[in-house]
Amino acid sequence: MANLTETFMERLQTIEASGDPAPLVELFADETTLRNMTTQEWSGVDGAQDFWTRYLANFETIRSEFFHHADDGHTGMMEWEATGKLTDGADIAYRGISVIEHDGQKVQAFRTYYDSAAFVKPAVES
Repeated sequence: MANLTETFMERLQTIEASGDPAPLVELFADETTLRNMTTQEWSGVDGAQDFWTRYLANFETIRSEFFHHADDGHTGMMEWEATGKLTDGADIAYRGISVIEHDGQKVQAFRTYYDSAAFVKPAVES
């Protein structure tokens, strides 16, 4: 039987393929919090819906591949690399680590740290 971290990874790949965040959002508790490299914090199931909708909106296509994960029953850690195309058609590849705090059934907190420089376009010299 998969632990919550493994279920999270499977659902993330599902939403990346479908564009519908619902299967992943279902894993979040009512009192959940989500954070990424910005200073914004999302909360609750509505916050999880908004977070994952915004995530998917960045990409024409995206696929996360996980190369290491661990779960101690309360905290899950996932190392990953995501590749795809941004909405402007530019290729993207970046790596990061995501952490979930959970009770075995629902995610209480999600934090993700990644190479945000991958999203910055170099200045064009004239």
